[in-house]
Amino acid sequence: MGLSLLATAVTAAVFLSAGTAAGAAPGHATGTTSGGTTEAKAPVVLTDKLVGPLHVTAGRHGSVTVSESFAGRLTRVDSKGTRHVLYETPDWSVAGNARQDGETYFLESKGAGPNPAALAGHVRIIGEDGKQRTLGDFAALETEENADGDTRYGYRDLPDGCAAKLPPTMPETYEGEIDSHPYGIALTDETIYVADAGANSVVSVDTSSGETQTVAVLPPRPYEITKDVAAANGLPDCVVGSTYDFEAVPTDVAVGRDGWLYVTSLPGGPEDPRMGARGAIYKVDPDGDEVELVADDILTPTGLALADNGDMYVASLFGDGVLKIDPDSGEQTLVLAAVFTADVDLRGDTLYATVNSLPGANGPPDGRVVYLDLGDD
Repeated sequence: MGLSLLATAVTAAVFLSAGTAAGAAPGHATGTTSGGTTEAKAPVVLTDKLVGPLHVTAGRHGSVTVSESFAGRLTRVDSKGTRHVLYETPDWSVAGNARQDGETYFLESKGAGPNPAALAGHVRIIGEDGKQRTLGDFAALETEENADGDTRYGYRDLPDGCAAKLPPTMPETYEGEIDSHPYGIALTDETIYVADAGANSVVSVDTSSGETQTVAVLPPRPYEITKDVAAANGLPDCVVGSTYDFEAVPTDVAVGRDGWLYVTSLPGGPEDPRMGARGAIYKVDPDGDEVELVADDILTPTGLALADNGDMYVASLFGDGVLKIDPDSGEQTLVLAAVFTADVDLRGDTLYATVNSLPGANGPPDGRVVYLDLGDD
């Protein structure tokens, strides 16, 4: 079933603006991480006044490409902060972008479950000469296969009579439904890899033929319901102590030096901080044979960049900014403190991130791209 990530993000942004200090999860002070350390540096603002900059890719000579998702716009920003619109459409959601061999790749989609007939999504490619073409058909793949259609979500072993007391937002049990929202993108010479947040899957698109295939479905995320969580989410007391298998919702994908795909995942269900840091990073075999959990206890991971030494840099949308996660220990270090950090990318020793990416309670949109020199990090 997945989710429409943009709608969920805006809803949660309203929650944070109304009841929580922006960028700080309840129980976590801004500038710290759960179980981690802090080494945050002050970033430089490259550009501001962007409309929902949910994705960023670092390019040559200090330039970046930004998906202004709430405006349906793809924007190139040079090292001086000058902006040039590459593409704009009012009818589609513009998501993850990437560059390779002078071409710009990005994801477009529209529609969301429960109406499969309204779904559409593909990769759009803009060449150096400005000519455009599309590859892949994510909606058709999901409609045909329903990637997580055989995956069971929901409660395990509820007491008798408890199911009748449940709210519709957290049903006793269900299987994955047809949905597609291509959100994150990564490239190799022959393949485009996509994190489909609606289908709960990682998808591949052949760069020559456009053939679209499901690589893997992320496994459900189990969560034990506590008394406080039940009360905060309007759940009956009979669910306390039970386990709920939430959907694992892919948000970004990157290709590691080991050839594996690294995928950030939201935990499904309420995406605001009420249920704690439940996000994760998985390793996925490009052949689809294995899916391994690499790191967890991450608050709303929506963007990922991999360093040459294996360190993982993660944008924590409702957390405190950009986290560096050690691939061996899982230790989290805050390297960039910011509000509503949606995406992150690396170019050499320079880290770029989109911040202020969701609308606040007051004022016009002020999404920003910022950067900092990691130096010896």
